[in-house]
Amino acid sequence: MANSLSARKRARQSEKHRLRNASQRSSMRTAIKKVVLAIEKGDKASAEAAYKEAVPSIDKSVDKGLIHANKAARHKSRLNTKIRAL
Repeated sequence: MANSLSARKRARQSEKHRLRNASQRSSMRTAIKKVVLAIEKGDKASAEAAYKEAVPSIDKSVDKGLIHANKAARHKSRLNTKIRAL
């Protein structure tokens, strides 16, 4: 356990950030899964709609530093390729 006052504060902040980051990461993953499920069903219209909702969520994760920009680009590219293949 942290002993100094500043270390205790840092531990509190880290826990807040961890919870916030987990929530944002979870919502991003859920958005991606919705796109994948629509692709598996073969429904191009709903896949495109889900993709348009997922892209801002992915980009927001990059802005907040949760994932690397290249990882976001890779996710978006692969999802878009699968949608175009339908």
